[in-house]
Amino acid sequence: MATPSSATGIQWNLKDLYESIADPKLQKDMQEAQQRAKLFCEKYRGRIAAGPTAELLAKALEELESVSEQLDKPLIYAHLLHAAKTDDPRHGALLSKTREARTEANQYLIFFDLEWVSLDEAAARLLLNDDKLINWKHYLEVKRQLKPHYLSEPEEKLLDEKNNTGKAAFIRLFDETVAGLEFNFILEGKSEKQTLQQMLARLYDPQKEVRRAAAEGLTQGLQSSSKLLTYIFNNLLQDHHTDTRLRHFQGPMHSRNLANEITQESVDALMQAAERHQGMVERYYRLKAQLLGLPELHDYDRYAPLGADLPACNWPEARTMVEESYKAFSGEAGRIVGEFFKKNWIDAEPRPGKRGGAFSASTVPSCHPYILMSFTDKLRDVMTLAHELGHGLHQYVSRHVGYLQCDTPLTTAETASVFGEMLTFKRLMEKYIEPRVQLALLCSKIEDSFATVFRQVVLTRFEQQAHAARQAEGELTTERLNQLWMEANRPMHGTAVKLTEGYAWWWLYIGHFVHVPFYCYAYAFGDLLVLALYEQYRRTGESFVPKYMEMLTAGGSMSPPELVKKLGIDINQPSFWDQGLKLLDGMVTEAERLSRLMNN
Repeated sequence: MATPSSATGIQWNLKDLYESIADPKLQKDMQEAQQRAKLFCEKYRGRIAAGPTAELLAKALEELESVSEQLDKPLIYAHLLHAAKTDDPRHGALLSKTREARTEANQYLIFFDLEWVSLDEAAARLLLNDDKLINWKHYLEVKRQLKPHYLSEPEEKLLDEKNNTGKAAFIRLFDETVAGLEFNFILEGKSEKQTLQQMLARLYDPQKEVRRAAAEGLTQGLQSSSKLLTYIFNNLLQDHHTDTRLRHFQGPMHSRNLANEITQESVDALMQAAERHQGMVERYYRLKAQLLGLPELHDYDRYAPLGADLPACNWPEARTMVEESYKAFSGEAGRIVGEFFKKNWIDAEPRPGKRGGAFSASTVPSCHPYILMSFTDKLRDVMTLAHELGHGLHQYVSRHVGYLQCDTPLTTAETASVFGEMLTFKRLMEKYIEPRVQLALLCSKIEDSFATVFRQVVLTRFEQQAHAARQAEGELTTERLNQLWMEANRPMHGTAVKLTEGYAWWWLYIGHFVHVPFYCYAYAFGDLLVLALYEQYRRTGESFVPKYMEMLTAGGSMSPPELVKKLGIDINQPSFWDQGLKLLDGMVTEAERLSRLMNN
């Protein structure tokens, strides 16, 4: 039985992409893009490696951008359909068909990158400094940095074609398996079938027995599919190792760091800074146990609301709250966010078969982003909505830089989303001025930040250990992965949170491990960066707004350090991360103050 939600009926309208699966334009785009890709190859193959003029290279990039957008549009549409209803076989079939068509067309495009990186450095630098290529300069520079990791053209074509029945197939299997899981929620002798998202939502229930029942049901449901999910993870660990070896990356994180345009030294500094401050996590959880009146805090108690002090929030209220939060910051940002609601670019109703989690898909510049989430009338869902609309805003305003550069690295992709959360949190604190409710809101925000910073570092440590163990020990059992999961989690929770035996299985549902290895540290990066940005906004006021919007508008046309430098921030300084962590520590101190105020 589905959990009632005021967002029932809030489904996205994908007609700005295609009318339906049967839309003749979908098939036409696939066929036409295939032909255009072939003609592109015939026109430019050999001419890039021979040393093109700036005019020729600019023309080629214009055509590549256009062809790529037309190729990807059907695939993006299929991805959105499948995410919204993974148990519809038509959606799975279309996803396979569009992936295969995209791969076939890409065989004609692979040469371009290979020829560009084959140019000697002097010739490439002359082209990069030509004003005719200014619109693609960063894109071309990033491709040059990947030069040591490209293979020969036949090898690249072979790997690309085999991906559909390899990694991509296992990712789809994971998504469909997790989305199709049913969990038994058993309370007071009554059993109720729940989806993953509904079970996770119950971990936020004010009643401990409800949280405990949800945790037990979640564990049992994951155990029932642990053999398959463990096999999928093992396969993808080994697949990643094979890619790392074949492409001569320095280690399992190297490819992700290059894509994020960040060094391993910077990642290490970020993670070590978070780990140095783990004491604040224990400190907070001890406070929370006191506030809940519990002798000890279990893992399933971490997100418990403080009694009934955190009010419910329906969909219309959430819409108003988030729209007003963005509008108060920037009229333009508020207008764009409003479009998502007015034009049905959001899919928010919970339903069976829907992919878990939340995301904002940028789609293509000729269209607009779409957001997927499951709204369960909790105030925390308002923050999720604000988060995804931050992504949507970022993706919307960066479309003008073109398809090849509109998407940002993960390191800055989380900036607008977390900043949107902060704007909404500030408005919530202004709306609810009673100390008890403010404390509940503040604790919720602290827990979100802990989940975004400390927990994501824990997830990254688990991934590091899992990748290392897979290579040293061979295929890993579920029990071995459970052990690694608990070892990664214990330092963060210390003696303040008792991790139950069932918690060892909860790594099984986390999609980031499957979709994008080492994605998770980007969340910590984004959250701590935003804390610094928000502090600057608080100090400087309105003058910050145009600079911030300009940064979003740049999309991926500049590197992350260059983008934030315009706002007076140097992320290459190892001490930078301590700034955000100190601000977070200040939030914990404020929670302690509010707690004392209530007790006086």
